Amino acid sequence: MSECIFCEIIAGRSAGSFVYCGDEVSAFLDLHQDPPGHILVVPNIHVARLADLAPELGVQLFRVGQHLAAVLRQTAKSGLFPCQGVSLFLADGPAAGQEVDHVHLHVMARSFGDRFRVQLPHSPGAYPSRGDIDAMAAALACDF
Repeated sequence: MSECIFCEIIAGRSAGSFVYCGDEVSAFLDLHQDPPGHILVVPNIHVARLADLAPELGVQLFRVGQHLAAVLRQTAKSGLFPCQGVSLFLADGPAAGQEVDHVHLHVMARSFGDRFRVQLPHSPGAYPSRGDIDAMAAALACDF
């Protein structure tokens, strides 16, 4: 799929600063290093939405993400960038903040005072009642 920048990077038709290349997933640095130490882990095949991602590929995506989180913590000791914690973030769909139509896991070195934020509604009175929450839980309940 030539219109997907991540597919172009994986295919070598666009530049990428790779930190991992595997058979199923690859990882490269985000061009927008805010915060510094921001890695994207992507499937090597084009998959636009999380629901379309094969479970085994999802496992590999998070396995690589987990390993890279440890690498970020270890590498930060060299002073290249600060890392007091690590965030894993995956947005599914434009309403959730997905900007590239290819599943990708953000693995970000975090430090106190960095500018990255995930906004959640925190206004008093905006929360559903316990009964409504229980009804949502019943509607969402599933077995694997």
